Amino acid sequence: MSQQNFKLPLSCQTKGFLRRWIGLRSKAGVLFILMLLLILALPLSTLAQTPSNDPVEIGRQLYGENCAVCHGIDGQGRVGAQLAKDWPSLRPDRVIASVIANGIPGSAMPAWSQARGGPLRDDQIEAIVAYILTWESGGPRVLPPTPTPVLRPPLTPPPDVQGDPNRGATLYDQNCAVCHGSNLEGRIGATLAKNWPSIRPDQSIRNVIANGIQGSAMPAWSRAKGGPLSEAEINDLVAFVLTQAKAAPPSLPTPTPAFQPSWLSGWGGVLLTIVLFVLIVSGALIYQARTKKY
Repeated sequence: MSQQNFKLPLSCQTKGFLRRWIGLRSKAGVLFILMLLLILALPLSTLAQTPSNDPVEIGRQLYGENCAVCHGIDGQGRVGAQLAKDWPSLRPDRVIASVIANGIPGSAMPAWSQARGGPLRDDQIEAIVAYILTWESGGPRVLPPTPTPVLRPPLTPPPDVQGDPNRGATLYDQNCAVCHGSNLEGRIGATLAKNWPSIRPDQSIRNVIANGIQGSAMPAWSRAKGGPLSEAEINDLVAFVLTQAKAAPPSLPTPTPAFQPSWLSGWGGVLLTIVLFVLIVSGALIYQARTKKY
């Protein structure tokens, strides 16, 4: 009886040990599988975060950031020429690269190369060329992303000016920031964050946006001139630009120069006065003596 009582606890301990051992093995197996999946997923995540070295993909991004606003997201033209076409040239890549790098003088196509004052490196220009030529070769029409609007605080409309500057801010990011900079600081276009010295600056800005500047890189944006913007949208843009104008620095009075005493205001002046007095008296005495003599 005592022997059976002794064996029974031993059997229970053995079974409990086996259960714990099997449980640990199961947990270890689950952890091992999770770690294995994590290790296998690391190369995929690293690959997803690694920038693409494909020139066409790089060009697609650059086209969306710099070219789509004028030439259209699909290359069909907007205020700039159509690019999704066949290029009648033995070396269309060289033709396109030259136009991008050097621009077309007297037209709305500015020079984009850093050598000509633009923002793009030579390799970036070549990537854009590679992307544009995919349209000619009938490659997959993968369109570039649209510009991301800049988050700005709510804007108060300027007095006596039509248009909503908050809608104008979105329109600016979509149409103007490429050339004039995201903060109106200027890029390949003029700086707009400035004081506008005009009796009616709103009219001056509206006229330039609507009609462009002939012979410059500023095209006409109004629909009446073949552009994409309505009159209301142009008014919104004008209102936004005027909210970003920098106030002229206050005119300070010209300081009066401090009085700088000369040597005549001190003992030098006294001495000069005495010398002149002596000379005058001496001259008078000499003249009187000569008069009596004759």
